[in-house]
Amino acid sequence: MEYYAEWRLRGDRYDNGYGNGLTLANGESVQEMQKVSETEDVTVFRGKRGHLLRCFHEKTGDVTVCRTEFQNDTDEPATVEMLASFALRGVTADRMHRATSFWSAEGKLLSQNLTELNMEQSWAGHGYRVEHFGQVGSMPVRKWFPFLVLEDSVVGRFLGIQLYCAGSWQMEIVRNGADLHVLGGLVDRDFGAWTKSIAPGETFVTPRAVIAEGTNFEEVCDKLVKAQKPRIAEADRDLPILFNEYCQSWGNPSEETIRKMAERLRGSGVRFFVIDCGWYRQRDGENWFNSAGDWKQSALLFPHGLKATTDVIRANGMIPGIWFEMESCGVDSETYRTEELLVKRDGFPVTVGTRRFLDMRKDSARAHLDERLLGLLKECGFGYLKIDYNETIGVGVDGAESPGEGLRQCVEASKSYIRHLSEEMPELVIENCASGGHRLEPSVMELVSQASFSDAHECAIIPLIAANLHRLIRPEQSQIWAVLRANSDVHRIHYLLTSAMLGRLCLSGEIFEMNEEQWAAVTEGMRFYDKIKHIIRDGFTQVIRTNVKDYSKPEGYQAVLRTLGDEALFLVHTFAGGENPPVSDILADYDVVDSYGSELNAAGRGVAMLLRRK
Repeated sequence: MEYYAEWRLRGDRYDNGYGNGLTLANGESVQEMQKVSETEDVTVFRGKRGHLLRCFHEKTGDVTVCRTEFQNDTDEPATVEMLASFALRGVTADRMHRATSFWSAEGKLLSQNLTELNMEQSWAGHGYRVEHFGQVGSMPVRKWFPFLVLEDSVVGRFLGIQLYCAGSWQMEIVRNGADLHVLGGLVDRDFGAWTKSIAPGETFVTPRAVIAEGTNFEEVCDKLVKAQKPRIAEADRDLPILFNEYCQSWGNPSEETIRKMAERLRGSGVRFFVIDCGWYRQRDGENWFNSAGDWKQSALLFPHGLKATTDVIRANGMIPGIWFEMESCGVDSETYRTEELLVKRDGFPVTVGTRRFLDMRKDSARAHLDERLLGLLKECGFGYLKIDYNETIGVGVDGAESPGEGLRQCVEASKSYIRHLSEEMPELVIENCASGGHRLEPSVMELVSQASFSDAHECAIIPLIAANLHRLIRPEQSQIWAVLRANSDVHRIHYLLTSAMLGRLCLSGEIFEMNEEQWAAVTEGMRFYDKIKHIIRDGFTQVIRTNVKDYSKPEGYQAVLRTLGDEALFLVHTFAGGENPPVSDILADYDVVDSYGSELNAAGRGVAMLLRRK
């Protein structure tokens, strides 16, 4: 396997072989470049017009970190139409694994033989075969995660790749003859309307790509996930439990209801109490979704001000948190009509349904947030910020040399503002949410303490999604909701809390309407969670076994084994027809030290076991 540079200058010829329109790979820019030097960490190429490309492939622990640096050493501006973060040739593989993603169905694994994709070599060894995938817009995890694992089943080797790209991205598997090329990074001109103009003497550096190798799929995923280095605030490092009031108020929080919930949670062990959307509603009948964007305290809901409510939360032993959708604004807000703050395409504000978007590149937009968001956090003593994001900008925006480059700049500006918040309030715990899981991507995950794993908080597939995400983000950052209802029986409570033990435990729902028996089941689960947090944080997810095919009507079971030294956390969930699942082989090497949950003799049951190796 060889690292090389994949790029394209505007005006260069395309390769023949019927690839034009499918891929920009292997055109004149690549064919005419010359290798200048090569070390263990970097390979340097010189383009035929004098441009310099440094392809970094630095070994860091168990992974190789890749990026490409384009330097314009000429006297003329250069317009790049494609510049890959990584490019590999001489790859051997016969199978590929990708993580699909739609709203409330994040991370479902799609495994295919390359022959199923018609990717075998043609009879004459000529003609491009291309599998080109990715996503366009400001939700990087939409349809696909920026993730790929290639398998060589003959020798039992796996090659995993994860892109650190928070906007539009792409990956390609390309064959034109016997050799298999794999490349990816930012979208190109064809796929995502991206070009970049680089002036004489200037340099442009791509986002990172991280590559791992191993002898099995879960090993490679674990290496990729552990390569992510998040900024986790001090107050969140021991994986405390949090409570979010959304599934009680449904966007209509109030001083009175928050006081009741805070008093119910006093002494429970919950550390963070998060006030979700709608706290800014100014008038009766307003919709929380459409009125977001101005971020003014609601005298209607909080007659004594939010500071009085955060004081109540702290008086009951918890750290207050609040929801913002800082980059967007709803149709009923003043911000929606303040066009100088907004991103535009072709001169018009980008409008998706009832949403518009702040142009985070602008000083005026950042000043608006410093006043309305950062100012409120400091004034009211919030220690937790949930950043939501409920639409995508799409292919691109004005203000740069191409729509795709404009989008890239906006996305990077959003990330820069998150860093700004952390610098202003180093103790602040920040949650990454985008309609649940549309931003579960490493470069964003490294800026935050936690992330919403999904919006699938009321359905049966919670543990399936939560387990999927073990392959893609650190479980210690994966916030999973257990939504408690007054009519929930003990088995439902067990199912929800054991599902949440696949990551970070977040409670929500009708907690002050539950009876003592129900609440006892919840508190028992919280105590068990405290015993297994270290395995969630530091363990290795060795087994994810499931026979569930249809997420809309799940049937069967799921078993997950996460190990840490001689200890292990074993979680099993049943769906229709999945009672008494076959998991005895997994348990054969362990003794059960402790457990929480229900017997697996019916659908909708869950159990968590703390194990020790025999």
